[in-house]
Amino acid sequence: MVLIGRAKSRWRPECIGWAGVLLALLVPALVLAEASPASDDELARTIVEKADHVRFPVESFEVAVTISTRGSDEPTEERKYRVFAKGQENTAVMTTEPASERGQILLMKGRDLWLFVPKVSQPVRLSLAQRLTGLVANGDLARANLSGDYTAKLLRTEKIEGDSLYVLELTAVDRSITYHRVVYWVNQSSYRPYKAEFYSLSDLLVKTCLFQNYKSMAGIVRPTRLVMQNALVENEESVLEYSDMRLRDLPDRLFTKDYLKRLE
Repeated sequence: MVLIGRAKSRWRPECIGWAGVLLALLVPALVLAEASPASDDELARTIVEKADHVRFPVESFEVAVTISTRGSDEPTEERKYRVFAKGQENTAVMTTEPASERGQILLMKGRDLWLFVPKVSQPVRLSLAQRLTGLVANGDLARANLSGDYTAKLLRTEKIEGDSLYVLELTAVDRSITYHRVVYWVNQSSYRPYKAEFYSLSDLLVKTCLFQNYKSMAGIVRPTRLVMQNALVENEESVLEYSDMRLRDLPDRLFTKDYLKRLE
């Protein structure tokens, strides 16, 4: 009995010691396993948010946009717009050319979109995914809140032309968003967007967008040229040129249906 008692007293501390070592090894691993996905998601969200701020000001602003569309067998078509934006949820897009459509206005409130046509009393409800002109959807011009419309996931990093880029997958938060899925390349040091691939609800690549010609606009270097290339039709593309961007104190009434009804 004495020998048994001694054996027990000799092994118990050793068992406790090994248990302590195992706990010391396992607990940090479990904490990291739980914390890593959350921290990755937060990093991805922050990257997309900073890229949004590179593309457009946080403050209220207006900007001129010229969209040129060309196909392999068609002459180039050009349209011009004036965009007024306040925050991420309010945008008015006014057509200035062609003359036959001058004065038409797209109003975005949150994710709701209406078209106002001069001398027509009732606005027309539209979707963000509907085509505005060429390869450009309504949402491409009227809504640029990628960080609010998509759930971001960091896929990998890549080196392109000497630059280190984040590659992210953006998944739409609901079916009202312009695109079902976006693969997005963003510069690691400057958070400047480099490229985006847009996918349909059936997960078909429909077009690619290249962000080019970075220049200072409204106090920050931003992309002034977006090239949208049709992934399904060869040699078809739409080019968006941004110019004359300026910060403006825009009144809330500008973004109301009752106010826009009076415009002609």
